[in-house]
This record gives sequence, C-alpha cells and structure tokens, in this order.
Amino acid sequence: MLRSCIFIAALIALTGSVPIQKAGKDWYKNSLVYQIYPRSYKDSNGDGIGDLNGITSKLEHIADIGADALWLSPIYTSPQVDFGYDVANFTDVNEEYGTLADFDRLVAKAKSLGLKVLLDFELNYSSDKHEWFKKSIQRIKPYDEYYVWRDAKIVNGVRRPPNNWLSNFGGSAWEWNEVRKQYFLHQFAVGQPDFNYHNADLRQEMKDVLTFWMKRGVEGFRCDALNYMYEDTRYLDEPLSNAPGVPDNDYDYLDHIYTKNLPETYEVLKTWRQLMNDFSATADTKMILTEVYADLDLTIKYYTSGSTVPFNFMFISDLNNKSSAPDFKRFIDRWINNIPDDPSYVANWVVGNHDNHRAASRYGEKRADQLSILSLILPGVSVVYNGDEIGMLDRDFTYEETKDFAGCNAGPDRYYLKSRDPERTPFQWDNSTSAGFSTSNKTWLPVNSNYRTLNLAAQKTASISHYRVFVALAQLKKKPIIERGSLETVLVTEKILGVIRRYESSVVAVLVNFADTPVTVDARTWMNIPDQMIIYVSSVHSKLVPASLIDTTNITVPDDLNGITSKLEYITDIGADALWLSPIYTSPQFDFGYGIANYTDVDKDYDTLAISTESSYEHEWFKKSVQRIKPYDEYYVWRDAKIINDRRKPPNNWLSLVQGSAWEWNEARKRYYLHQFNIPQADLNYRNAALQREMKNVVNF
Repeated sequence: MLRSCIFIAALIALTGSVPIQKAGKDWYKNSLVYQIYPRSYKDSNGDGIGDLNGITSKLEHIADIGADALWLSPIYTSPQVDFGYDVANFTDVNEEYGTLADFDRLVAKAKSLGLKVLLDFELNYSSDKHEWFKKSIQRIKPYDEYYVWRDAKIVNGVRRPPNNWLSNFGGSAWEWNEVRKQYFLHQFAVGQPDFNYHNADLRQEMKDVLTFWMKRGVEGFRCDALNYMYEDTRYLDEPLSNAPGVPDNDYDYLDHIYTKNLPETYEVLKTWRQLMNDFSATADTKMILTEVYADLDLTIKYYTSGSTVPFNFMFISDLNNKSSAPDFKRFIDRWINNIPDDPSYVANWVVGNHDNHRAASRYGEKRADQLSILSLILPGVSVVYNGDEIGMLDRDFTYEETKDFAGCNAGPDRYYLKSRDPERTPFQWDNSTSAGFSTSNKTWLPVNSNYRTLNLAAQKTASISHYRVFVALAQLKKKPIIERGSLETVLVTEKILGVIRRYESSVVAVLVNFADTPVTVDARTWMNIPDQMIIYVSSVHSKLVPASLIDTTNITVPDDLNGITSKLEYITDIGADALWLSPIYTSPQFDFGYGIANYTDVDKDYDTLAISTESSYEHEWFKKSVQRIKPYDEYYVWRDAKIINDRRKPPNNWLSLVQGSAWEWNEARKRYYLHQFNIPQADLNYRNAALQREMKNVVNF
C-alpha cells in the first residue's frame, strides 16, 4: 500500500522516498529561496532597525523551515531615500546594517548551515550621492556618460524636460541639474539617477561589482527592475495608455514603449551569466533571479538570456482572492508550457515580496496555506517573503505614518495605492517588546498590533499553525517525487483544482478548494490516485487529522465552525464590529449551503448547533408541498405547464441565474416549481402568510 498524505484542500500520496542532497550545478532546480528585508528582520543593537548581525542570529530559523538560500534586499551604503535601493556605494555595507566584516560572518554561518546567500543587485540606477554621479555632474571622464543626460527643450522661452516620460513614483522622469545644465533621467525617485548602459565603461563597472561580491561568497543575485536597463535613444514621447481614472502625472498614464523591455537588456544579462559561469566553473552554479513585470513572452525570454529564475509573478499580478480554480490551472499550465525545452530551465513560483501586499492579506488568511501548498509542491523554485511562513498580514498606515517614498509622493488621497509600508513591518518573532524584533519600543516602522497572537514562537508551540504546515511542505519538497516527478493539473470540479505529482511508485495529489464551503469529491476517479490515503498535513482551518486514513472516493473538505471560533481574535484585531456567516444550515450542499434542508440546525460538515428566498428540495416543507399537504402546499411557487403542440412547456420564459429555465417539472405533483438559482433550490412563496410566519420563527430561533 502507498503511504499517502493530504493537505487542507490538498491530498498527497507518496512512498517513503529519501531526501535528495542538493549540491553542485543543479542545486537551484528544486530550491526554496527565502527573501529577507533586512531593515525589518531582526535588530541586534536596539536602534529599531534590522541589521546583519540580527539576520545572522536568526539563520537557524531559515534553515529550520527548509530554505536552501536567503536573498537579502539591499544592504549597500545608501542615504535610504528608497530604503536601500538608492545605492551610494556598491561595494560596502550601509552603516545602519553593519560592516563588511559582519557580512562575512553572516556568509560563513550561512554556509555552515547549508544556506547560500544571494544579494539584491540594483543595476538600473545609483543614488545621486554616489561618487560616480558627482563626477558625472562635473563631466569628469569616464563618468560623464555613466548616466542618461539630455538637454532641455525650450518652449516659448521656458525650459522644459526633453520629453513626456514619467517616473514610477509620479511626475516627470527628468530632473534639471543646475551645475551640468542638463536634465538627468530617473525612472524611479529623483535621488535615483538612471545608468547609461550604452556606455561600455559603465557596463564593466557593474560586472566588477558582481565579481567583488562573488569573491566574498555570494552565490547569486536578484536583478532589480531589470527591464528598465535601457531606453530608446531617440527619446520620443511615449503614447498615452488611456487607462481609466489615472492622473496625468501617474506612471500608468503612459504606455512605456521606449523606457523598458528593450532588447539590449537581454544581451547584457548574457554577459553577466558568462561572468558568473566563468567564476564558478568548478563550483556550484551561481543563481540569477530577474525581477521583470512584463508580458509572458518577454519574461520567458530571460531564460535563454542567462536567468536561472525569471520571476513568475502569477500569484501576485495575475491571480487574486477572487480567482477561480480554472484561473489557477490556466496560469500554472501557461507557465509550465512556455518554459524553453532545456533541462537547465525550471519553473518558479513567487508567493510574495517587499513591493506587494502580503500573501495572507492579498488572498485572505484562510487561503495563505493554499499558496504555500502550490508554491512548494509545483516543480521548480519556490520564492517566499519573510513572514509568509507564519501568515503575517499587512498593517494599515495613515498618511502621516507613511515612510515609503512612493506612498508619500502619491499624496494623502492616493498614498494607500502606492505605499509599500504595509508589507514591510517588522518580523513577528514572539509576543515580547516589539514582537521580539527589537528591544526598543520605537521601531523604524510600527509593529503590527496582531503580534501578540500572530508570531513565530506561538506557531512553533501550537499543534496546528501556518508555520507547521509550511515546514511539513518544505520537508516534502526535498523528496525525489517533488524534485523529479511528473506534473498533472486537473479541474476536479469548477471549484476544485487538482495537482498530481508522480515518480516511480509514489504519488502526490493536491486538492485545492476554491469554494468557501465544504466540497465532497471523488478524487480517485478524477485524479487516478489510490482509493485509500493517509493525511500528511492539514491546514490550520481543516478538521482533517494528520496520519489518519481517508477514502479518496468520497473526500469532504470542510470549512467548520470550530475553525471560525479559533480565529475570532483575528476578527477583533482587525477592528471588526460584527461577522457575517454565509449559510451554516443543514444542507445537501448543491449550492454549498444556499439550498437549505433545515433552517434550525447546523450542517454536519460545520459542526452542531439567514433568511433565504429558497430552500433545498430535500427540505421537509418541500416534500410535503409536493404531496399537497396543508399548509405546506403553497409554501413554494408552483405553476401548471403550458401545452404547445401536445408538448409540455414551462409556464413562461423566466431563466435561472445559474443556467437554463427557472422552472423544473415535478412528476409527483404534476406541476412546475420555480427555482431562480439551482434546480435543488426551490423558491419560497412569500405571498403565503403561513410561510411568512415560519420564517419569522426561524429568526426567533
């Protein structure tokens, strides 16, 4: 018999295969990459700002969750206009974070724990405080052409920018420099002047930066905003995007055909890949992760240009908490089917990052485990953001509290659309001062107030938690079946996505439930899996018990009341005054609770002890109405058939909101009954006084 496992809405079967020790050229192919935002991870000296020594002190946690590599967001010397993305020195550490010696200790300890260190590489621009930029202003060679400079336009005697290009942070992408008497380009903040990659000396400087850090033990780089590397040298105005409701100074007001995704970018990346290959000819492959928010064809092209991981942002950009099972299947299949046919190219799945709302906030805390399941069970590289492993949530900010340049620049009416502060709050280690992030009560960004209950220490000791689910998944990821197994995706129903991994005699089957109510399915038939399986891990909201046997021909994925009760503290933490439960009544679940069989009891799927416009046709009232037993005979909307050419037809052309006629023939009563929704949801007749009294009794109950 197969040894088998199941997640919340996920079913897994596997044999007892042993973990693979990943090393050498292929180490990255099934890796888990853990992103750290240094400023918010761990403060070692009590100044309220995270630092390198703080990260070093927590490396065991990163190893414990099963990560293979940690990616550090910018640690370089910086005036912190954009919190490290404005680099003033590419070969030193920002003093708030520590020193190069601190960095070397971090790398050494990480290596001892089997962790590789990756760095963010801010390739598109520097800080305006960088020595290169200062020399460029003075036209000192070769720095004079390291940045993009252009003369002003003179319109009616008034100085104007060279064209209409806009900054990602709003307003013109051009800033006048009074000393050089020219405009410089900044596609992001004014303090981040864009590099001129048409200049060979600049390209060599950036390769030297990569070499500097590889010599210090760095195993790869995440290339930030790579597709902004080049601009069209004709400097033409960009066309309007015609996006509705966007102000004319907002980046999205234009269609950026001249300032990103230019073909020269791919050629530069190839030279970096060659540099890294030459450096690591006798060592492990160096990883290149490329951040590009672009169309699929432009993103996929980075595989053949040297990227190990062209970030797949489908969980962030393409899907959301309203996406369906077919949506998820379509985007998973699309990525898998478009990867170039070469064994060195593998898929990747990015759950979250520092620039987007946290996964548990985007999808809802209940569905956070589903993203962990998919990202860790699908083939290839999993990329998670610190805090994803415990289901951390965004913190709401007022405009006055906002620190992020993007939010501040957007103004008090639009800051919440642009600010990245909500997802950058300090990591919640425990329930002590500042969530264990710092000994100081004042931290660079406020700690989320939910840290008292949502923190790592609590989740490590809890019998069921996001952390425990995540670790179990990461352990499973190291099995040969996940590293080498085949992949199938299937729609078990319109609400259930199935993912199957097979390797030799092992099977891993995942069922993801996109309904908000229990769903019962025959997974064996639809997924061709064993008929009996053993639960491996269940979600924090599931009643499925790990290590228990389950019949795959009749699996019910519950959404129970005890699960809701266990999370009432969260509802109060977010400031809610009331909670509204979708139907919990006894029901055959044709429409997942909206077809009600008993208004005064709780469905068994939800536990034990709404007014509706319909009931289930299994309700006792409906059964008695079919038999014309008073007073139930008029509790529903019944009509005689029309006879046309000796054929029985519905009373009129009314349509169901679901599909087809809103009328269904009942052979026992010899009449049609109305169902404005599903056939099993017979409409109640509220013109009937006895029915009105019944529903009042339900309210009183």
